[in-house]
Amino acid sequence: MAAIRTLALGKPPKGVALNGAKLRHALLPWAVPALLLLLWTLAARHTWMSAQTLPAPALVWQSALELGQQDLLVNLWISLQRLFWGLAAGVAIGAVLGATLGYSPRAERLVFPTFTALAQIPTLAWIPLFMLLFGIGETLKLVVLVKAVVVPVTIHTLVGVRDAQPKLREAAAVLRLPPHLLIWRLVLPAALPSFMAGLRLALATGWSSLLAVELLASSEGIGYLMVWGRQLFMLDVVFVCILVIGVVGVLMERGITLLDRQLLFWPHPPTAEFRRRPLGSGWQRLQPCFLPLGLVAIWQGISHLQLVDSNILVSPWQVLVSSYEGLADGSLPLAMGHSLVRAVAGLALGGGLGFVLGVVLGLSNRSERVLGPSLSALRQIAIFAWVPLLTAWFGLGELAKLVFVGLAAFFPLLVATQRGIRNLSPQLGEAALALRLNLFQRLRLLILPGATPAIFAGLRLGLIYAWLGTIGAEYFMASGYGIGTLMIGAQQLFRMDQVMAAMLLIGLTGAALNALGQFIEARATRWRTA
Repeated sequence: MAAIRTLALGKPPKGVALNGAKLRHALLPWAVPALLLLLWTLAARHTWMSAQTLPAPALVWQSALELGQQDLLVNLWISLQRLFWGLAAGVAIGAVLGATLGYSPRAERLVFPTFTALAQIPTLAWIPLFMLLFGIGETLKLVVLVKAVVVPVTIHTLVGVRDAQPKLREAAAVLRLPPHLLIWRLVLPAALPSFMAGLRLALATGWSSLLAVELLASSEGIGYLMVWGRQLFMLDVVFVCILVIGVVGVLMERGITLLDRQLLFWPHPPTAEFRRRPLGSGWQRLQPCFLPLGLVAIWQGISHLQLVDSNILVSPWQVLVSSYEGLADGSLPLAMGHSLVRAVAGLALGGGLGFVLGVVLGLSNRSERVLGPSLSALRQIAIFAWVPLLTAWFGLGELAKLVFVGLAAFFPLLVATQRGIRNLSPQLGEAALALRLNLFQRLRLLILPGATPAIFAGLRLGLIYAWLGTIGAEYFMASGYGIGTLMIGAQQLFRMDQVMAAMLLIGLTGAALNALGQFIEARATRWRTA
């Protein structure tokens, strides 16, 4: 009777209302994909864009079915095999190297400064050099993958082993644990959270680097299939590949999350206790110079004895001469200037949009439910998977480069801003209500200052991604000018000295941008330590 009375009054029963709310909550994440699919269908049906530029959804689905039976699965399997072997080798090397450097202070002083300097050079910047050294076969893909994977795994493993909680180390010393038990019971569990964070990052960077090298130099693989479709202007094939790459990215993210939950089943702090070791004095201060000087000496000896073709491995002196000549005639500064302008413009475009959208998603639960899942799915698509589609839509000019760099900088600011606002204390909302602040005042006085550390951490990461995206854009859209374009031209002319001079400048610029980001972040958040 109560239900009948409620219906008569125009009010649904409580259970019906709850079911309706649950249904709306479940359907909200599908609103944006459904709207995009509708717009896509209307645009294709009414030829708002040409069929070559924007194929119809039905054609993309048909191509997916046809490719799935022929080329798609074969090329995807080839790419996944490459990824597996690159991850296996890179993770093994990175784990051993990181554990060694973290466990031995002397090894850290000797090796880590040189490792950090080489890691400042993005993986993409190594590709022209690797092409000259290893050709364009399978060795090239493996070397690029290993380089991309080794860096995050080594750094995170080093931090996990080195910065294990001091109290646990003191307990182990009191219990007089033998070395094997110390490693098994203390070092490995303490380092595992950090190692898993490095593994997650290595999986993403390895997949993205593999697609980049397949786009540049491959005759098989999912990246090659995208290039083939782009060259024949079969954008339906490109759409299918982007969809598959996104699905693989989501599955890898879910898989690493599941593995993380299975392995890290004990309580552990979210971050290790970072402890800077003193530099020492005298002899210890000089130890970081030994490895680079030794490597340069070996390099000079190999070049002097002509053990390797001089067109492939030039001497350090030739690299310095080429760097001086490039600086003197202005070619290197000019190219670097163009690249930096692209990086800053792309960061302003993509990072600004990511910041604004992050604020909206952080403040509005409904907006997060509507847009969050779609943006999360797009984030799993490796950045270089968009290259064939962007070049088809925007050509090879400055607009395509700007869009690509903006896309690279978009997600770091979006994620950092949204999480920074979401993690604010609920007491700030209570204070805003008590003070009767409007939305603008809440943003200016409470929300943005509270989220500043996260936002500027995202800005620093966005700056790094914008720089990486700039080099990638100049590789894949070889028009105009820039340091990446200069490297590709030098590689085609077998000018190894110019390639390595440009790599040196890219590494120094990357280190400077990283330092600039840290400085801006420290200055913007200095009030927190006041």
